[in-house]
Amino acid sequence: MSHRNRAGSLKLSQRRCQWAQSDLMIRYHDEEWGVPVHDDRHLFEFLILEGAQAGLSWETVLRKRERYREVFDGFDAAKIAQYDTRKARALLADPGIIRNRLKVSAAISNAQAFLTIQREFGSFDAYLWQFTGGKTKQRVRRGPKDVPARTAESDAMSKDLKKRGFRFVGSTICYALMQATGMVNDHVRSCFRWSDLR
Repeated sequence: MSHRNRAGSLKLSQRRCQWAQSDLMIRYHDEEWGVPVHDDRHLFEFLILEGAQAGLSWETVLRKRERYREVFDGFDAAKIAQYDTRKARALLADPGIIRNRLKVSAAISNAQAFLTIQREFGSFDAYLWQFTGGKTKQRVRRGPKDVPARTAESDAMSKDLKKRGFRFVGSTICYALMQATGMVNDHVRSCFRWSDLR
């Protein structure tokens, strides 16, 4: 029996959101997705990765996440904000990340906008969580069809981020960010993580 099958059979006893299929996605679902995040660097990482995901699968991004952490200085916004054209060229030549010129350029300009928000609000955490009143929005989703792609909160967040110069922050991306960082509990009712995170 392969390690993968063994891992899979161990986890079959748990009911979870149906999008968590592969070992990588199961681990992400069980350990990270929907857990409230209040660390600025971690929030910035999710902001960049959710933007990088646009048009691709989240699993593709997760497979490249470690390389992103390496080449983007551990998502240190102060360092990324200083990246020059030479660094941008090096990133675009790296097969370990998503080599999209607009997404790489947005990561750099988003780092600059992120630093401005930190100065204004004291932290990116304080800024971001204001869109849910500082707490997790608890939802009761019966199945995947009940989970929206965007909400009034993600619309407001997207509009404000764009006004502040952020790119790749459409409402759908903002909602995915909210789900990932626990601003909303969108695990379905039958998933064991739904009650864990209530």
